[in-house]
Amino acid sequence: MKRFIGDKRFYRMVMAVALPIIIQNAITNFVNLLDNVMVGSVGTEAMTGVSIVNQLFFVFNLTIFGAISAAGIFTAQYHGLADQKGVTHTFRFKMITVLLGSVIGILLFVFGGEALINTFIHDSAGDADPVLTMNFAKEYLSVMLWGLVPFAISQAYASTLRETSKTVPPMVASLISVVVNFVLNYALIFGNLGLPKMGVTGAALATVIARFAEAVILVVWTHVNYKKCSFIVGAYSSLYIPGKLVTQITLKGMPLMVNELLWSMGVTITNQCYSTRGLDALAAINIASTINNLFNIVFLSFGSVIAIIVGNQLGAGELEKAKDTDRKLIALSFTSAVVMGGLLVCFARVFPMFYNTTDSVKELAAYIITVFALIMPAHALAHGSYFTLRSGGQVMVTILFDSVFMWVIAIPVARILADFTTMSILFLFPICHGLEIIKAVLGLILVARKGWVKQLVSDKQGRREKGSSPSADGDKSSALDSQTFEKV
Repeated sequence: MKRFIGDKRFYRMVMAVALPIIIQNAITNFVNLLDNVMVGSVGTEAMTGVSIVNQLFFVFNLTIFGAISAAGIFTAQYHGLADQKGVTHTFRFKMITVLLGSVIGILLFVFGGEALINTFIHDSAGDADPVLTMNFAKEYLSVMLWGLVPFAISQAYASTLRETSKTVPPMVASLISVVVNFVLNYALIFGNLGLPKMGVTGAALATVIARFAEAVILVVWTHVNYKKCSFIVGAYSSLYIPGKLVTQITLKGMPLMVNELLWSMGVTITNQCYSTRGLDALAAINIASTINNLFNIVFLSFGSVIAIIVGNQLGAGELEKAKDTDRKLIALSFTSAVVMGGLLVCFARVFPMFYNTTDSVKELAAYIITVFALIMPAHALAHGSYFTLRSGGQVMVTILFDSVFMWVIAIPVARILADFTTMSILFLFPICHGLEIIKAVLGLILVARKGWVKQLVSDKQGRREKGSSPSADGDKSSALDSQTFEKV
């Protein structure tokens, strides 16, 4: 057991990195829960319409996450090597990529948004009105488009700050953002504080303003504190990125963006399969997912901790230390999921009672929350395995582990059960979500093989790795995996 449990010094180091991320995620998800309840008070159709659009934005958000994570692998290792110019180049790569991605996303949603929304809306045996749901979704989407660019910029800045061990500023910016979002939701949805009552449009406007606030805070803080954030000095003086680094990120990192895109699309398609069981099922899953996200924050945060600490240790060439740290972090993540999952089961029937929806939706939401809770430990193991493989640049392995698993196993199972059976959502959802157990076992096997234990960057003197294989430039193996929820 000592191999899986650290000493006091270890946990102090971990919590110094993890606590700001956990606090940030906790407040963000708690406010998201309150926002969800407020939107739900407008009606089941409004809540469902908003959840459909947010499912589409989930694909965009995860693609942006994948783009910055691709470069972030090298940011963390350059920081571990104390190579600030390398960090600057990876930041520049992030900014160019996310801005291009934002333009593509806006064009896609402008010209194809209605068609995408329509794939989720089916004739329902419940009380929800499909036409009203569509109107609410289009109304919400038209405003939310304005927040894509500031969101992308925030992610580029926040990820670089975290990967260079500055986790507090992103936390503070996020906290201010969620407070702004919550206050404006209260004011604009219901017409409080002297502002007009705007309903779903108000909810979207509040989110957009909050995203601009977060972006401004991060940008201003980083540039004002340029001595602490030396990567920002000269970051905008040109668009130059060394060709070798671009090649490295493209070969070892950019497949992560493709992986995130494919994985998030897979999640969206799976949810579309659930929607064939009616809008009541979609509303219940939206409620359950929002509450589940609040309880997931601890093990999801440990994924970021693995990426930061293990990535820094690999970059510094401390390979044996990185293996030991990773093993203990995955164990800690699993333990936290067992505890939080147990708490979630206890409160499964409580949270849905706060929503202004039908009793049938509340009952179904409580059931789905319980399923989420029981699968949470497996989800934690898969999540920790993903970030472990990602930290060592294991690109193709993680794509096989994540996206290929989603498209070859998870989606076909969901599609076949949804389209060719009359199976109730009471069985359809746990069967499809339970596939996470298989993924967790696969992830642990891949981590145990230790192919991820490698240094991807080296200093100008060509320093070799400490105690293991040659530099990553000569390593053609790859693998990266994705998870998010967060991710986001």
